[in-house]
Amino acid sequence: MTERAMPELISPDHTAVRVALWRALHLQLDLEPHVLQDALGLQLAAPADGWRERPDMHPIGTRRSRASIVGRARFIEDHVAEQAARGVQQYVILGAGLDTFAQRQPQLSARLRIFEVDRPGPQVWKRQRLSELGLRSPESLRFVPVDFEARDAWWQQLTAAGFDPRQPAIVASTGVSLYLTHEANLATLRQLAQLAAGSSFVMTFMLPVALIEPEEHIDRQHAERGARAAGTPFISFYTPDELLGHARSAGFREARHVSAGDLEQRYFAGRPDGLRPSSSEALVVAHP
Repeated sequence: MTERAMPELISPDHTAVRVALWRALHLQLDLEPHVLQDALGLQLAAPADGWRERPDMHPIGTRRSRASIVGRARFIEDHVAEQAARGVQQYVILGAGLDTFAQRQPQLSARLRIFEVDRPGPQVWKRQRLSELGLRSPESLRFVPVDFEARDAWWQQLTAAGFDPRQPAIVASTGVSLYLTHEANLATLRQLAQLAAGSSFVMTFMLPVALIEPEEHIDRQHAERGARAAGTPFISFYTPDELLGHARSAGFREARHVSAGDLEQRYFAGRPDGLRPSSSEALVVAHP
């Protein structure tokens, strides 16, 4: 039998790095209280000197985008804590990138089996960086390499890594659906609607430009142009009603929309700096 070749070490894509750097900028630029405390992503990314001078790190121009990044991460981590308190013991992160939950939340991580699903090359890179930095990961963390371009069956890879589909789980997918085709997103919904009772799926999605605040239209145009230039164009946009309908049609028993306004009320109300998340992105929380 031919052995499978060792994955090539490939740096994470620019979107994963940008998310990590925006989390760091939140700590460096925005006033307390900070919505999310994550400096580890910056250590992992190890950007070149002068990274804060990059156009996509502009302190004012990226303000609402980085608020969205930390707001959605805080919401999901709060959701994980709530579900773990109910006895759920499995947490799957689809498209994990430079996520640092397992390293930042040792007490909560110790109560969970965590599965980070991502491309093989960037996962090898991330594991090497964690080792170089001396950042210990919990024994319950499993890296699940999936070559999406080769159409690897991610569900089979997940179960092979120890995921038990008979037990409840939390599955999170942030900043992924906009890069996938409509058909791929529907397939993911159908697969995850088969999760065991007591499970939940949290995903972010990008709204059509007609539904976002007028003051953000130019920022959206710049973001879409930059994504196309980087070879990762935005593909799929949904209204909240559309995505809720798709979730229910896929088989989810219950689905609810969490808007940018909901995140603002929950995490940003009364801030002296007026920081608030972008209206471009929202979340859906679904239960099978």
